[in-house]
Amino acid sequence: MPMLRLLSDPERAQFHIQRAADWANNRAGYAPFGLGVMLMRRREFVAFLGGAAVAWPLAARAQQAGKLYRIGYLSLGSLAAEASRFNAFRAGLAALGYVEGKNLVIETRWLEGGKYDQLAELATQLVDLKVDVIVTYSTPGVSAAQRATTTIPIVFLTVGDAIAMGFASSLAHPGGNVTGTTYFTPELAAKRLEFLKEAMPGLARAGVLFNPINPASEPVLSALRLTAQSLKLELSEFPVREATDQDSAFATMAANSVRALVITEDPMLIRNTETSAKLALKYRFSSCGFPEFAQAGGRVGYGIDFPEMWRHGATFADKILAGAKPAELPVEQATKFVTIVNLKTAKAIGVEVPTSLLLRADEVIE
Repeated sequence: MPMLRLLSDPERAQFHIQRAADWANNRAGYAPFGLGVMLMRRREFVAFLGGAAVAWPLAARAQQAGKLYRIGYLSLGSLAAEASRFNAFRAGLAALGYVEGKNLVIETRWLEGGKYDQLAELATQLVDLKVDVIVTYSTPGVSAAQRATTTIPIVFLTVGDAIAMGFASSLAHPGGNVTGTTYFTPELAAKRLEFLKEAMPGLARAGVLFNPINPASEPVLSALRLTAQSLKLELSEFPVREATDQDSAFATMAANSVRALVITEDPMLIRNTETSAKLALKYRFSSCGFPEFAQAGGRVGYGIDFPEMWRHGATFADKILAGAKPAELPVEQATKFVTIVNLKTAKAIGVEVPTSLLLRADEVIE
């Protein structure tokens, strides 16, 4: 298995930041494996490139009569917390002609709040069930699946920078038994910090909440540090290894005069979004995280449309079940991003939301 290659190079981090600015200003949408640049309008949905189901020959996608396909679903969360995403994946499969209980069985394994090192056992259980493909997400999930098997195809629904994490040799030719959809978390985190500064021009210090156990955190922190320098911000980093660490982390932020906070992408933090949002409101922090964070009560959410990516992941599984090899299926890049502003929270903490941000928002919660 290839070693994880983390983004510690400041120049690569700076490149991520520039691409974040390009995306945010809707100047360019980056196609996979060097297909060039596509212009797009703000909030326009650009279909996932390079792997659309309509491009896959219908004959190749037709299920073999009488065959029962088995998909292993490895989750870093719980069914209750992940219902909308999991149901989107199932809906995607149904739209492609799969009927659970008739020609499809989905074997699920849920981490249910456990620690990431328990993922290896769950992945091994799916391998022992001889599933046809394993579907998972995030760096810890993909890493666990890779350790469990080098032969069963693995589809990642989302992962931050698949090449940097060592999951793909290139976007065009991933190699090995892994493929899926990637996005660049450093860019998203950098833009969130910019949103905070835009709303609070006089902001001098900001914090970032991250999970140090997740290998994907280091490139995110690298990009945030550079962005903080360019914005003339002092950045304080607060590691949270478990959900129970959040109370002390927020209290420490308040004690250190942190007034604004960036929440990074991590399955554990996403699963505990409501707790993060409540604590941010309690301490009157101006905050920015993933879209679900704003929906739970955070001030601003900016990121990818997770349910849409789960739905799209069904097309990867479908192609593999039809006989395609993961090594030959190009890794795709997410091109749909959403901005959610929670105006109710902004008023509660006494922070004015700039008109420029409201105009860019896909959703405003009042």
